[in-house]
Amino acid sequence: MQQDYFSFENIQRFITEAMCALGLPLKDSALIGELMAKADLQGSDGHGIIRLAPYAKRILSGGINLNPNIKVIKEKLATALLDGDNAMGHLVMYKATQLAIEKAKTSGIAWVGSHHSNHAGPASLYARMALEHDMIGLYFAVGNANHLPPWGGIDMLLSTNPIAAAIPTREETPIVLDMATTVAAYGKVKAKAQKGELMPEGWMIDKNGAPLLDPKKSEEGFLLPIGGYKGYGLSLVVGLLAGTLNGAAMGKDVIDFNKDYKTTTNTGQTIAIIDPDAFGDIDEFKTQTDKLIRDIRNSAKMGGIKRIWLPGEQSHEKRVEHLKNGIALPQTLVEQLVQLANQLHIQPLTPNQTK
Repeated sequence: MQQDYFSFENIQRFITEAMCALGLPLKDSALIGELMAKADLQGSDGHGIIRLAPYAKRILSGGINLNPNIKVIKEKLATALLDGDNAMGHLVMYKATQLAIEKAKTSGIAWVGSHHSNHAGPASLYARMALEHDMIGLYFAVGNANHLPPWGGIDMLLSTNPIAAAIPTREETPIVLDMATTVAAYGKVKAKAQKGELMPEGWMIDKNGAPLLDPKKSEEGFLLPIGGYKGYGLSLVVGLLAGTLNGAAMGKDVIDFNKDYKTTTNTGQTIAIIDPDAFGDIDEFKTQTDKLIRDIRNSAKMGGIKRIWLPGEQSHEKRVEHLKNGIALPQTLVEQLVQLANQLHIQPLTPNQTK
């Protein structure tokens, strides 16, 4: 399949202009454009510009508040709860993360939850923000559609409910874990469908337990949890922490934003920030983290394995490659974005090279 390549700046510009054309203020549009483009930059292609058309459809359907009042409605020294006022999730979680960072500078640890938010892109975007302050970031969220039944059941009561963690280092690439509690995030299923590719066996099964490989038939089955019943339990706990604790949707109350573009989703998310300086010397912590990374990387390998990867290394390499060579977008997505550009009367994306 032919793929066009686009610069990070071009993708960021296009998303920003699209959001402005959809009625969002310029400042908010620019922030959303930056965060969405960063998702593509790090290889999270299920959460970047591929989401623009669905976001636009929800905005045009009246499902997003374009001029929200995102505010703290409950607060203590190290905690806060934000009401997202049905804003774009990127705006809610950016504010929540910045607040948590500021609180952690004083209290050593901070926990900020949100409700009445929306989809906010990949979890690691927000956990990574702590790294700029030599802090640890932890992120939890309730997915925006239920694709996971309880272990042994077939009713969709749980979601991918992602977790992210970012841990600073001195010389090595920071440890950044970004994972769904399912074998694959549903965004990856959508990306496979967009590219016209089949899913690997083990991502989804149908309601009879047979492997489901065609992403365009994903409605006929459900995602599998990581680690069997353990992943189901983890999804439940994350949902309780990011959803129920924050007064956000969980279980039967989750709105499938792939089908319903008007109803308020009341998405719940949580960001926790830890300042290592509260527990010891930050430089020593980063030095010891570097040492552990090298011990793991240089440890004995199984036959046929060339390299032991640490969480975050592959996304870091993708950033470097994409900044140099551009970000590949499948032709079907490019065509969809051309239609959106025409609809919004903005300049379309311009590829910088074709392979």
